[in-house]
Amino acid sequence: MILSETPRRIMVTKLVTWGHWFALSNILIALVIAAVYVFASPLPETLLGIVFLLVNWLSHIGFLTFFGFVIFVLPLIYALPRSRVIRGAGSTIAAIGLALLAFDALLYTKYGLHLSFGSADLIKSETQTVINAFGWQQWGFLLLLFVVWLGFQLVLANALWKRIERFQRFRLGIPISSVFVTCFVSSHALHVWADANLYHPILQQDNLFPLSYPATAKTLMSKYGLLDLDSYKQRKALQFESGIKGINYPTNPVYCSIDNNQQLVLLLQTDKGQINTKGSTLVRFEDHYDLSSNDPSARLTSLFGLPEIYLPQLAQKTPLVLELPEKLGLPVWLYSDNPISHQGIQRFSVSLTVFKQKLNQDNAKLAIGFMPTAQINQLLQDGLLNTNQVIISALTMDRDDIHPVAMYSNLTLGNSLSSHLDFASTLLSQIGCNAPSDDYSVGQAMQSPRRNWLVGTKGSKVIVMHNGNRIEVLSNGNYKIFDRQTGEESTEALNTGLLGQAIKHLTRFTQ
Repeated sequence: MILSETPRRIMVTKLVTWGHWFALSNILIALVIAAVYVFASPLPETLLGIVFLLVNWLSHIGFLTFFGFVIFVLPLIYALPRSRVIRGAGSTIAAIGLALLAFDALLYTKYGLHLSFGSADLIKSETQTVINAFGWQQWGFLLLLFVVWLGFQLVLANALWKRIERFQRFRLGIPISSVFVTCFVSSHALHVWADANLYHPILQQDNLFPLSYPATAKTLMSKYGLLDLDSYKQRKALQFESGIKGINYPTNPVYCSIDNNQQLVLLLQTDKGQINTKGSTLVRFEDHYDLSSNDPSARLTSLFGLPEIYLPQLAQKTPLVLELPEKLGLPVWLYSDNPISHQGIQRFSVSLTVFKQKLNQDNAKLAIGFMPTAQINQLLQDGLLNTNQVIISALTMDRDDIHPVAMYSNLTLGNSLSSHLDFASTLLSQIGCNAPSDDYSVGQAMQSPRRNWLVGTKGSKVIVMHNGNRIEVLSNGNYKIFDRQTGEESTEALNTGLLGQAIKHLTRFTQ
């Protein structure tokens, strides 16, 4: 009896060998694409953090790509061992998978989000404007780009198939797999240690790559009695960041023209009291917030459009909402009942008498005032609304909790979630500056809001608001979710996609 392999088994063996080389080629391509994630985020500050970044990059991207081969291509080889079918199907699957990886990388770079079912609604809302602007030329170009990419995969698949006998002579399977397995085990071991010791340069990379679920000390070490959870929680509760080390403000040079004929006034109420809007053209907006932890911070954040976590780094900066109009020829006036001790603001400050005099004149101006209720009501009574476009709001009187503060305006504003961080963008937009507000503020112009969420800071907390919820995140990663209407703690699951995007948006100005 002659023992020999059947033609089917020979073809299957050859296709499996081809598949491994095809997978290795696409792993190398995927690593190049995934380098976008590495360069999109600040490098870790320690050597150990950089080592973890490299081994995690190699192991995680390699694992994802090879896992895709095992799930989608390998079963086809055994079910339908025909070389042309397998090469075509493998090329199509690889082209789609790597295209999704590239799209996810671009999405992460711009919005801090990864593709997932949980982030689908958020991605849709963020990209709706861009998608609506696409014409048939743009869609045609994207389709052509994918066809070219698919063609490259087909050429690669055919080139490997023609040379498969030559590749079979190389015994590289064990060395290559050993490298990836070593990196995989090392990355998870390092993360377990980092989680147990709260080592931030490694833990900050948890959400860097898509579909990343690293092992943690809580779930692994505590299972085997190797971690004291009470001690872990206590150390984690006491961990805080050292703060912002530097700032880019603005992140890019701001170039725009303005309308020098505008008469625009922003007034912020500094005490309790009722603004008298009876018989006026002012419209009330309910869903507006002052997120600062104290009054001095609230005054500065309203002018800069940046949360108070940045204020120590802004000591030598001038708010763009004051500086840009002044340089372009629009008179700018500022009054504060409690003087603002900030070097970049003092030259705009005037006395109450001068401020009232400027408001009563029918001349072009940008005027910002922090004053008590009685003075605001007197200005309204004296005809402030006759010639001026006005926004009136208040500094919150309850710093221990977060409640909306009233906002009134005779401008055409969107009736959406807003905060004092939106004032800078709103004022500059109203005087005609069309520069991207993301270059100088975490807020947005209230005339045409693009986001249905807001982010800010209150002391050491990051505050994110979306729909009916308020998320409060401490610097150590602990968080609570509250219902914005009742103030009660909510049991809803954390929207990690939204939180990641909000924090990325918040930290755009860090060096």
